Amino acid sequence: MKKLLLHSCCGPCSTQVIDVLRKDYDITVFYYNPNIQPQEEYAHRLAEQKKFCKIVEIPVIDIAYDTQEFVCKTKGHEQDREGGERCKLCFELRLDKTASYAKNNNFDVFATTLSVSPHKNTAVINMVGQEISEKYDIEFLAGNFKKQDGYKKSIEFSKQYNLYRQDYCGCAFSLAERRKFNGKQ
Repeated sequence: MKKLLLHSCCGPCSTQVIDVLRKDYDITVFYYNPNIQPQEEYAHRLAEQKKFCKIVEIPVIDIAYDTQEFVCKTKGHEQDREGGERCKLCFELRLDKTASYAKNNNFDVFATTLSVSPHKNTAVINMVGQEISEKYDIEFLAGNFKKQDGYKKSIEFSKQYNLYRQDYCGCAFSLAERRKFNGKQ
């Protein structure tokens, strides 16, 4: 069975993806999300990721929290709307770190849970993953995990395992958009 390093943005999104992939891969979750702010939110999401992975007996690797990597990568894109170039840069940052770790630690393939979200552009995620795959000479498992009610199933799994579901992507910019949308500026 191939060893897969699965980048995960959060526990709820990982539920469906792990359920789909675990029969074909030996999965390790890679929690690297320097975009998530504030730090309390990051810690909460990490705790939920670990909680779920403990239940399903999947190891978790978490990389030290450092928002400066995200800030530097997205500099000049602070005003981009959700789903724009800033998001693509964020995908690049996280998938690059995942692929590098996978290559240096004897994984066969890497993937991400990001495409389970209906708010994320799967084509962009898969394009970025493929480019990074070529850079590190390691297989990228492209996917569209929102297919076949994937997102809906992730919500059901979250309820089943009593997982906290956030209401914004994670970065300060998406939080500001969420607050504006909710009228809580």
